[in-house]
Amino acid sequence: MKNVNPVNWFDIHVSNLKNAKEFYETVFNIKLVDFPAEFGKQAGFPFDPKGMNITGALVEKEDFVSRNNNTIIYFESKDCITEERLVEKAGGKIIRSKMSIGEFGFVSILEDRDGNSIGLHSME
Repeated sequence: MKNVNPVNWFDIHVSNLKNAKEFYETVFNIKLVDFPAEFGKQAGFPFDPKGMNITGALVEKEDFVSRNNNTIIYFESKDCITEERLVEKAGGKIIRSKMSIGEFGFVSILEDRDGNSIGLHSME
C-alpha cells in the first residue's frame, strides 16, 4: 500500500448556509459555490478539478444541533494570524491562538458560528 493522503472531501454541517458562507468567505477571503438544489442546501469550497487538492462543502441540516465536534479540519494558512484577526469579526471565536507544533509548524483552533471546531496550519 502506498503512503498517500486518503483525505479528499469534508462536510461541515451548519444551521444556516447563508450565515456560514459569510463566515468562511470572510475569514479565508474565498468565494464558495452554491450546489444545485437537488443536492440540498450546500456550498462548496474552491478547488482545482485537475489538481490533487482536498475540498469539501458546507451542508445545511434542518436538525442541526450546535456542539463542539471531535473532528477538526485544518485549513492551510500562511501564518495563522491573518485568519485569526478575522474570526471574531466574522462571528466566530478563537479557541486556541497560534501555537508551535515544533518542526511541523504552527496551528490555531477556531470555532465557526455554528460551534464547529476548525483548525489552521502554517509553517511560518
